[in-house]
Amino acid sequence: MKRFFLLMLSLWKQQLKLYLFAAMIGASIGVFILAPSYSFIYSQENNNNKLSSIEYVVRQLTSVVNGNVAEDELLLFYAEIGAMLGLLTVGLYGFLYKRLSRIEQLKFELQKDIPSIISQGEGPFLEFKSSFRWDLEQSRINRTLEGVVLKTLAGFLNSRHGGTLLIGVADDGEVVGLEKDYQSFKKQNQDGFEQAIMTAISANLGADLCSAVHVLFHVVEGKDICRLIVTPALRPVFLTQGNTPKLFVRTGGATRDLNVQEALEFAQVRWKREK
Repeated sequence: MKRFFLLMLSLWKQQLKLYLFAAMIGASIGVFILAPSYSFIYSQENNNNKLSSIEYVVRQLTSVVNGNVAEDELLLFYAEIGAMLGLLTVGLYGFLYKRLSRIEQLKFELQKDIPSIISQGEGPFLEFKSSFRWDLEQSRINRTLEGVVLKTLAGFLNSRHGGTLLIGVADDGEVVGLEKDYQSFKKQNQDGFEQAIMTAISANLGADLCSAVHVLFHVVEGKDICRLIVTPALRPVFLTQGNTPKLFVRTGGATRDLNVQEALEFAQVRWKREK
């Protein structure tokens, strides 16, 4: 739990610095561009100004820099307007950039066919799981297997590029199918399987992350397999194990948790540009 609070505190500080910088830039634009522009237009309308726009703006900027400003309240007003515009611009840009990045990643992933994906074998951005919760060796439901799937999803969510998880495919690429998993649900079909996946994500990783995991079903060799396309999360994703929140990351073709120092350093780099 201490790791979680230290990590979030570090990220909040980074986010605060970014927005303060944006507000300062916006306020400067308000003081040095918006205010002189308004004054120039006002003076032109009242025929009080014989200078060109450039000459007038230069004179106004010189007065501001030298501290010779008569309308302090008006200047403060434009500084506030500029600061708000700066914050709005940063927020809007961040939102659009993240949305477009997700769309492009999904388009790229959807262009791949399943046999070619399986033939690649497991790697940093691809992993296979034989089942979601049905233990094929013991022929029974094993909830521990759900935790293994969630750990992989958390690793992909925390990575900068996301990844793909195929359920119903063994480690060696053999297509196992989802029939046994289907039988463990009340709704013994694709809808029941998807609902179980999303419920597990919402309960263990966070409801906001359901939109970052896209569920598709394919038929390969006459058997259903589930394809989870995972886009990068906009925040650190923790999975609680043994009452301890853990930050999982992908290293090569495996998923592992980080210690406190590693988690702090990883988050500072991973989400520095996301905020």
